[in-house]
Parts: sequence; C-alpha cells; structure tokens
Amino acid sequence: MHKNLLTNLIKDHKAPDILTCIANLSSDEVFTPPELVDKMLDLLPEEVWHDKTLRWLDPASKTGIFLRQIARRLMEGLREDFPDEEERRQHIFQKMLYGIAITDLTALMSRRSLYTSKDAASEKSVAKFSNSEGNISYENIAHTYKNGVCIYCGNKEGSELDRDETKERHAYNFIHLTPEEAAKMKFDIIVGNPPYTLNDGGGTGSSAMPIYQHFVRQAKTLNPRYMAFIIPSRWFAGGKGLDEFRSEMLADKHLKHLVDYPNADDCFPGVSVEGGVNYFIWDREYDGPCEITTIIANEEVSTMTRPLDEYDTFIRWNEAVPILRKVQERHEVTLGEKVSNRNPFSLSGKTALDNINNPDKVKIYANKQVGYIERTQIARNTELIDKYKVLISKAHGVGAFPDSVISRPIVAEPPSACTETYLVVGSFNNLAEAENLAKYAKTRFFRFLLALRKMTQNITAKSYSFIPDLDMKQEWTDEKLYERYEITPTEQKFIESLVREML
Repeated sequence: MHKNLLTNLIKDHKAPDILTCIANLSSDEVFTPPELVDKMLDLLPEEVWHDKTLRWLDPASKTGIFLRQIARRLMEGLREDFPDEEERRQHIFQKMLYGIAITDLTALMSRRSLYTSKDAASEKSVAKFSNSEGNISYENIAHTYKNGVCIYCGNKEGSELDRDETKERHAYNFIHLTPEEAAKMKFDIIVGNPPYTLNDGGGTGSSAMPIYQHFVRQAKTLNPRYMAFIIPSRWFAGGKGLDEFRSEMLADKHLKHLVDYPNADDCFPGVSVEGGVNYFIWDREYDGPCEITTIIANEEVSTMTRPLDEYDTFIRWNEAVPILRKVQERHEVTLGEKVSNRNPFSLSGKTALDNINNPDKVKIYANKQVGYIERTQIARNTELIDKYKVLISKAHGVGAFPDSVISRPIVAEPPSACTETYLVVGSFNNLAEAENLAKYAKTRFFRFLLALRKMTQNITAKSYSFIPDLDMKQEWTDEKLYERYEITPTEQKFIESLVREML
C-alpha cells in the first residue's frame, strides 16, 4: 500500500500536511511552507511539467518540500509519457529529482518527505534505490581556509563553525564545490531556499554574514535552463558582503520575475528576516526587463515590468519609480554628498563623558545621553565643532507601515560633537538654517526618499543619495515639496502610506 501513498497525497489536497506546521530550526535556515513553494513553481513555464528529460536540483534541501511539490506536478504532467503509474514514479525519482541537504538531519527529513522513508533503499520507500541516500545526498565536509578565511563561504578559521569531523560544520556542499566538481554537474532547473546567514562568532560574540548569494552564484555557474530561489531582500540595497552581488543581480537581464515581500512574516510566519524576502525566476533564454510584484498581507499591491538597473540600488516599490524620476529630472545635488561618514568625530560609543561644562569643553551627543569632553579629545572634523549641526542616528529599526524611517533629528548648537551613534547630516553658521534642515528631515517626502535606499536598520551617507540638497534659507514642508516636484494626489497618498507623520 505504501506505493500508492504519493498518489493519494496528490489526489487528496485536503489531507493534513506535516510540512505546513513544522517548526524552523533557526532564523538562518528557514523551512519553506508548501503553499509558498507552489507559488514559486507556478512561475515556471507549463512545458517543464511535461518534459521527462529534465533534471531538477534543490541545492539546499531542508524538509524536501521543493522536491516533493515538483514530484506531485510531474506525476500529473508525465501521464502520457508513462501511463503506468509505477514506471512514472520510478523515472521521476530516479532520473529527474536530486537534492543536496544542508545537514544530516535535513537529509533524513528530505528523504522522508520525498520517498516516504528516510532510507531510500528500504521497503517503505516509494522509490527503488540500492543505496540509502537515493538522490538526496549529504556530506559533512570541511571549510577550505586561506589566510584564515574559507575561500568558498568566508567562514573565519577558529570560529564556532570550525569543528571536527564528528560535528556538522555548515560547510554547505553546494557552495564548497571545486570548479572541476561543479563542471560535472548538469541540471536543467535549480530551485530552493538556501541558508541566509553564516553565524561566525569566533567565540567572542556572533555576527551574521550573508551566505545566500553564494548559492545563487554557484547555481548560475551550472548554466541551468531555469532557476527559482527565495532569499532575503537585503541585496536590493547591498551592504555587508552584498554590494557586488547587488550589482550582478541588477545587471542580469535573465531575471524574468521577482516577487517581493517587504514583510517576511507574510512568507514565514514567526520568522524575523529584516528587510523582507523575495523569490525570483531566472530564465537563461530571457533577455529583458523584469516583472516585479509586491505582496503585502498576502495581497498583490502592484505589478510592473521595468529594468532592474535603472538605479544603483533596487527600488522595491513600483509606485515609487515615477516619483523618483520626477525628483531626478531636476538634476539637483543630493545630501548624499554632504552627510558625514560613519563616526564623524572618531568618538566611540564608549567615550567617557562628564557632566561638568566649561568654556574648554564640548557638548557630546551620545546614545541616549549627553555629556562633555575636552576639545582636545576630538581629532577629526574639528572645524564642525563650532557649527550648528543636524544629527540623525545611523541606525533605526524597520517597522510596520507607515514607518518613521529615521529617528528624530537633533539640532546641536556649538560647541558640540557626537559619538558614532549619529551622522552629521548638515552643518551651518546659523541656527535658522539648521532648524530648517531638521524640519526638512521630518517631512514625509524626505524620509520617503531615504526609505528607498534603506532595507535594514543601518543608515549611511549613501542612504541620503536620493534626497535633494535644497536651500535651507527657507522652511520646507510636504506641501511645498509636493508642489515643487509635481507629486500627484495619488502619489502623495502612496508616500503617506509608507511614511508616518513626524511632529
């Protein structure tokens, strides 16, 4: 009776599915719900489900859900080629579906999902294999270090993942293939949900290096006909380890569809992925603009076909593109050329401050506190000490929409400076201009343009690169800005849906 289990699951869509409620192992290795996998597979052309020659690969198999859902579709799509159900099943499992698990546990889970047995050679398996792995492999390999860093994934030698052969080292097989090994792998369609980060603490705390980009790059080297991956959306704006990957993705004309979820909870309930997630279809034979769809609360809010490389960052909101075009048509200098770099005065957050003020002291704005230090302790940008300055925190969490985007700006009167907590957004010789810049920063329009470059809590000088550096001898309001840039009522409503009022 076990041979009919997969067929019964295909026919009975109301049957309980354990993979809809299985808990995630961590926020780095997120299990993909079956309905999300189906949405991704729906974007592939219908013809792939009727081609018995195709070889499919999930290079980061966790629960086996991608392979299982593919198997369901192929069991229907190949009926004419294999009228006999048993022959059809064996052809699909033995010659079409392959997986590389990310851990020993996920290898067992994947085989159980696909073959109905963790041992592919057992009598309980619906597939006929002579080995226990079947076509879902796992090997606990080591990192390959050069100058203390793994040449494949960037793991640091001596980190918490640098373990002996008895423990899983998360040296994920697919991205640790040598060029020679990769050249031998021939797959037509590569799909999956790769690990997102590599926690590399080295025993002194943890940091999260993005790792998903290595899976996408490795898949491209295999030159498949199609790819479908779901990954974090942080690459839209680049950042830690992602600047080069962002440039590659924006320039890739083979990206045919991209579906963006600004709130990752809409895809993975209960899992925090800052900046959201997206899935995409890569088509080797396609060369053109990308169809971009935004999903919020399981509702499609917009779809637009446009080039990905119109800007040096990806504009996730389709509705924002015409607004940004209006701003850039004026060719104005932007604040990105004026805002300070990180830690403008070379004062760390641990700088000791006192409460005693005198003419030789400088007022210091630090995280949630204000104090004083000697002027001689400031070695960088000393010319700004006696200016009126506008300070904005370099970090501000990404919240629900409408979002505040930034913390409240601070007008710092001279003599003053700040620790690394803040960026200097502008400096002036008089108080009125500084106050006008602070009011400008509070407008929804200002913060909307900043939000287009902000995917996580981190804010840099580059985040201000879409914001015009206007004359601060006058006060700017949203009404004046909307009129200046000819922002329509519909566009105003969109801006206000993303950015909340700041009094």
